[in-house]
Amino acid sequence: MRSVPSIMNPSVFENLAVNIRLWSESLGFQQVGITDTQLGPHGTHLKQWLDKNFHGEMSYMAAHGDKRSKPAELIENTYRIISLRMNYLPQDTEPLQILGQDNSAYVARYTMGRDYHKVIRKRLAKLWQKIATELANNDLNEYSGRVFTDSAPVLEKAIAAKAGLGWIGKNTLLLNRQAGSWFFLGEIYTDIPLPVDSSSNENHCGTCTSCIDICPTDAIVAPYQLDARRCISYLTIEHKGTIEPSLRKAMGNRIFGCDDCQLFCPWNKFAKFTTETDFSPRHKLDKADLLSLFSWDEAEFLSKTEGSAIRRTGFQGWQRNLAIALGNARFSEDILGALYQRKPAASEILKEHIDWAIQEQQAKARQQHKNAHSKKSL
Repeated sequence: MRSVPSIMNPSVFENLAVNIRLWSESLGFQQVGITDTQLGPHGTHLKQWLDKNFHGEMSYMAAHGDKRSKPAELIENTYRIISLRMNYLPQDTEPLQILGQDNSAYVARYTMGRDYHKVIRKRLAKLWQKIATELANNDLNEYSGRVFTDSAPVLEKAIAAKAGLGWIGKNTLLLNRQAGSWFFLGEIYTDIPLPVDSSSNENHCGTCTSCIDICPTDAIVAPYQLDARRCISYLTIEHKGTIEPSLRKAMGNRIFGCDDCQLFCPWNKFAKFTTETDFSPRHKLDKADLLSLFSWDEAEFLSKTEGSAIRRTGFQGWQRNLAIALGNARFSEDILGALYQRKPAASEILKEHIDWAIQEQQAKARQQHKNAHSKKSL
């Protein structure tokens, strides 16, 4: 590993840092910060989280040793990290209203449009090209960079916090006083000796516990401590097997991800809607009903989730999540019929969830009949 780069002409790098901010804005990023690679206690926090098995089946979280907390071990000679954020919340998707309609499907707002990995990676690549061109114009061709967006062992939130983009809240998300938390993060690891931005690292959560109190499955087991094994986002996306029956009712109509800890965070009153058309809802997923989505076959699922982060759950996971949501919906003969129709060709895992949903629907039918009979008796 080579030594810390010497700064022959500080003004070149100072001007480059100014230009990075201008280019970032032109590429659709709302904020950028530059930091060093010393992430302090975040590596220890990660180890403690892994030791508690809070990562569940996400074995990749433990697969890279210290590379997450020590950037120069991931990309040799990394000296600076450029951290950026981009707003993603679409307008008029009425998340609270959808959560209140148990026959509607709730999909996390970040998955409404095109896969953010593709959108942000492309913008980061363009930003790096501008940086590389500027370096070349100053005969500084020896420097390199690598772009990331949730695609490698990178402690994105820790980096962003140190770069001055916000603080990590009690819900373990990055919070920003001017923008809440509805944004994506991206990074450029580089060996360029750029001037770093100062960060107060001040936490503004105070005594608020809204995110902890509202979590449907009590996944935020303590401030800044998330047990992914209970988190609806993990269960509906990362977890591939049977979902614990005790957690199913709390999942409600959430079929891909969960936004509750953001929806009820006071800082999100400052959130800004995205202007990126790529993040606009596709295939009316912001207003879809459960039965319509459950009727998709695998070919339709693959077609309508092309270029979407929803692909990550797979068709079986999609059907499993929908079966739970249908079980949680109000009684409907149409729902029962759809569940029975899907069952014969279902995998064993899916059958188990369909059976649970059928039982839930039948119990509601009996209760509905009982209530109707009681009214007649009056």
